[in-house]
Amino acid sequence: MKGDKREEQDPSPAQPTQGPMKGDKREEQDPGPAQPTQRPMKGDKRKEQGTDPAPPVPPQPSEEEEALIEFHRSYRELFEFFCNNTTIHGAIRLVCSRHNRMKTAFWAVLWLCTFCMMYWQFGQLFGEYFSYPVSLNINLNSDKLVFPAVTICTLNPYRYTEIKEELEELDRITEQTLFDLYKYNSSGTLAVPARSRRDLGRRGLPHPLLRLPALPPGRRARWAASGMQDNNPQVDRKDWKIGFQLCNQNKSDCFYQTYSSGVDAVREWYRFHYINILARLPDTSRYPGEDTLGNFIFSCRFNQVSCNQANYSHFHHPMYGNCYTFNDKNSSNLWMSSMPGINNGLSVMLRTEQNDFIPLLSTVTGARVMVHGQDEPAFMDDGGFNLRPGIETSISMRKETLERLGGNYGDCTKNGSDVPVENLFRPLKYTQQVCIHSCFQESMVRECGCAYIFYPRPPGVEFCDYRKHDSWGYCYYKLQDAFATDRLGCFTKCRKPCSVTSYQLTAGYSRWPSVTSQDWIFKMLSLQNNYTINNKRNGVAKLNIFFKELKYKTNSESPSVTMVTLLSNLGRQWSLWFGSSVLSVVEMAEFIFDLLVITSVMLLRRFRSRYWSPGRGRRAAWEVASTPASSFPSRFYPHSASPSSSQPDPAPSPASAAPPPAYATLGPCPSLTAKARASASQEP
Repeated sequence: MKGDKREEQDPSPAQPTQGPMKGDKREEQDPGPAQPTQRPMKGDKRKEQGTDPAPPVPPQPSEEEEALIEFHRSYRELFEFFCNNTTIHGAIRLVCSRHNRMKTAFWAVLWLCTFCMMYWQFGQLFGEYFSYPVSLNINLNSDKLVFPAVTICTLNPYRYTEIKEELEELDRITEQTLFDLYKYNSSGTLAVPARSRRDLGRRGLPHPLLRLPALPPGRRARWAASGMQDNNPQVDRKDWKIGFQLCNQNKSDCFYQTYSSGVDAVREWYRFHYINILARLPDTSRYPGEDTLGNFIFSCRFNQVSCNQANYSHFHHPMYGNCYTFNDKNSSNLWMSSMPGINNGLSVMLRTEQNDFIPLLSTVTGARVMVHGQDEPAFMDDGGFNLRPGIETSISMRKETLERLGGNYGDCTKNGSDVPVENLFRPLKYTQQVCIHSCFQESMVRECGCAYIFYPRPPGVEFCDYRKHDSWGYCYYKLQDAFATDRLGCFTKCRKPCSVTSYQLTAGYSRWPSVTSQDWIFKMLSLQNNYTINNKRNGVAKLNIFFKELKYKTNSESPSVTMVTLLSNLGRQWSLWFGSSVLSVVEMAEFIFDLLVITSVMLLRRFRSRYWSPGRGRRAAWEVASTPASSFPSRFYPHSASPSSSQPDPAPSPASAAPPPAYATLGPCPSLTAKARASASQEP
């Protein structure tokens, strides 16, 4: 028939999804009831399938329907989309000049060089940020100021008449030593009981002072290195070879503590023995001769108001004697300065006579003064200065504070809790000097087995005395040398405090009292303060301490490069090299993310094609991998964002709802021509 002619033609393999032919119209009609049911033939496979219920076909996305997540199919497509749509300057030149390879290569090289330069600048900025630089800010403030604490000492540890018995043996040995070395008779100076030279030599002290003989060459270098530096090289050599020998406990190692001046040698040797005598005094008698305020200070005024006992506290120093601290933290009311000038500060009149001083220990006259904070200890050796008798000393002050940044910006501590040295001066606050002295005392206790008497001793430790610790002097001078060269590590351990308050002092001097006024002044002092001294001017001194101005300077550190500054600099560099913004950075991040996703999808696809169906072999995997993308359903591949993507078939066949089989793995199937002939033979 005419309709069956089309069925005899062998359909092309490219049309497997064609609908039924015109000649098959009778097969689609329902046969009458009188017609017998025929057994379906082998070629009527299509009719047998028609009797079963058709499987549900999943809905296919149309062109207008957009998936939730879509990615590009290839690197090229992703790169072109990025260059055409990004806000980074110069990127579009990489695709708009595709017909001119020279321009494309030029812009590609220029873009890469610009990219490298920008990130080199980024590295410089990040390096500067992580170096944690600081800026010093100086601020001038003006307000009422708290007056600092002022400590004044007598420069004489004990009155000689009260400690004469403890020093009697030492004074006798010193008198004999001075006569043996310099032929000087010091009986009138030391006021020791008269004895013969034979009696003086019967008893001796350890570590005698002597003129050192010429040392062997092997020991000369050690002797010179262990002693103090020669500050007077013009003196004849025989005059500075004087000192005393110090040895360790088993006498296996000794050295000479020598001095270039005989005065320094005698005083240091006397001081060494005095420390041992002082360590034997019980705690109850360590402060004999404690003076009341009126015996040392004739008058005291602050802001034109007289001082009282609540304004000062007393302590005893082993070398500087009785010390009085005005306006310390124990005072009932701290002094405040609301006006600058000499009339609005502290003014004191002192007794500076030396009639009862220890001759070989207190060799200066006057008083020792130090200005410090209320919660800081008074280190008279470190920051004090002496007052001259018969002189009015005026000290003007300027307050200055320093605030350091801790953490990564500087090596400082807030309260010393993170410093590996115990503060022996508690409850006073942490300072670097407090830490250094505490560190040296710890080294003394650890190395020498006793505590140095000038610093607080830890609990359960005795002060050094050669009757109990015979080699402590050897250990002490060795530690002093190691301490001066920082071999003990104290200067490394003791970090600077983050907050420091200091006072800049300026001194002025004038003769006091004047020639015309001295008569009535001394007369008043003799009547009121029982001041009876022949050489009147050498027994008094006056001190004025005041603020020069109420302005004080605050030095504070701040980070030079903050996070805001870093981001600002990074943005400037990005705008300079690419002319873009933060959103452009997000575009770069999106591009990198899409690049990683496409790479992961391609690797996963290759893995599935190779290992997902192990029975199909390499040939099956190759066929699946080489199947055109147009023959796969759109739901198995990401849609292209390009507008030139092909439109789907408006009426897709049900067969396209599943992935196509691997035809090479199937067996032989009858051709469509044989099926057509079988259907034609059934027609009447």
